[in-house]
Amino acid sequence: MTPNMQKFYIDGAFVDPIENRPLGVVDPATEQVFATISLGTQADVDRAVAAARAAFASFQFTSKEERLALLERLLEVYERRYEDVAQAISREMGSPIARARDSQAYAGLGHLKATIEAFRRFEFDETRGTTRVTHEPVGVVGLITPWNWPLNQIMCKVAPAIAAGCTMVLKPSEIAPVSGIVFAEILHEAGLPKGVFNLVNGTGPEVGAALSSHPDIDMVSFTGSTRAGIDVARNAAATVKRVAQELGGKSANIVLPDADLEVAVSQGVNACFGNTGQSCDAPTRMLVPADRHTEALAIARRAAEALRVGVPTDVETQIGPLVSDVQFAKVQGLIQAGIDEGATLVTGGTGKPEGLETGYYVKPTVFGDVKPGMRIEREEIFGPVLAILPYDSVDQAIAIANDTPYGLAAYVQGTDIAEARRVARKLRAGSVYLNYPDWDLFAPFGGYKQSGNGREYADFGLHDFLEIKGIVGYGD
Repeated sequence: MTPNMQKFYIDGAFVDPIENRPLGVVDPATEQVFATISLGTQADVDRAVAAARAAFASFQFTSKEERLALLERLLEVYERRYEDVAQAISREMGSPIARARDSQAYAGLGHLKATIEAFRRFEFDETRGTTRVTHEPVGVVGLITPWNWPLNQIMCKVAPAIAAGCTMVLKPSEIAPVSGIVFAEILHEAGLPKGVFNLVNGTGPEVGAALSSHPDIDMVSFTGSTRAGIDVARNAAATVKRVAQELGGKSANIVLPDADLEVAVSQGVNACFGNTGQSCDAPTRMLVPADRHTEALAIARRAAEALRVGVPTDVETQIGPLVSDVQFAKVQGLIQAGIDEGATLVTGGTGKPEGLETGYYVKPTVFGDVKPGMRIEREEIFGPVLAILPYDSVDQAIAIANDTPYGLAAYVQGTDIAEARRVARKLRAGSVYLNYPDWDLFAPFGGYKQSGNGREYADFGLHDFLEIKGIVGYGD
């Protein structure tokens, strides 16, 4: 365990908090505290913001080559500490260790590489007539990240912020903070100039609110629930700072009539249940042709029951525990709501899987005969729970898919690629995935409607941290 657990990273050093406010970090597989962090206060945030503001005075004028060298050193150290990152994520959020290595820790690595590649190609200046259009760093940024993809979201913010020339204060989730502290150690070893990156642990209502309302913060980049995102935007409004948000989702997965049903449904179950269902863009609403609904339920049952639920340390485990007792209670309540509202329980249900009585484990659950308006169809569950809805026409499926306050992602499965593309055009979502494609680190990521604003990944993320200045009369 890192020796810096109860310290914050401010102005290039690990420092003690101003006030001693310890918080135990619970291992969701054992329900036991395995580490203790400190909770920050407004005073800690003020200290971190002051360090970032002082550093911005010079860091904003560093060259592209200097910042690229910093990112390349960060990549070198991250690769060396890769297993430490994976182990931290597995322990703090219950991610199966195989997934922590090949998805969770890899996400940080992949996004860093993509940012570096996009940054190399990025042009900060262009000439339009006698006007020079230039991109400049937005300033000091507050970064607030979630527990479900810790390094994915940290890297999606920190790497482009460095590339843009911003300085920053990060608040990782207090539920899964260990990987963030390891990341601060990585940045320190990479030799980032003091004050450019700062980390203060704490809760959303305290540290998050202090960052989003702080007069010396120029921008807030937030990933989390829509409810919390509304609070961030409200806090930021008084100082008219930029707010970028990646929020909740309730993504539809339309299985078109010509799709290979076995492949479409079984892969859809796996996609929904990946990361123990704790992904904002998970395809949690599967829409299938009504005349094949019964067949789809049988396929979904087989796929769900084939998944291995177990302890995170087992390399064969595919589904681990949920992150906390609060999340466990929420998911259990929504599973019960599905039963009470008359959906068909295909497999799973309430309670813990046999043999896993300790830990926040949930039975992989599939519902059929789900109707629009049911809670399991409307609300973001954030657990391994799939709702399957029958549809009579493709137009009806599109209407159901779009009938949601969210718009983060959507999925379409079909043999006729032209038809799949046509349907994709009609879906109101920031990302649409056709036939379960490979992950594209250069595609934009972000949402419509109450799923947020702004875009992350590669050059799209870089733009979020830049201001645009026009120097009129600049000349040739």
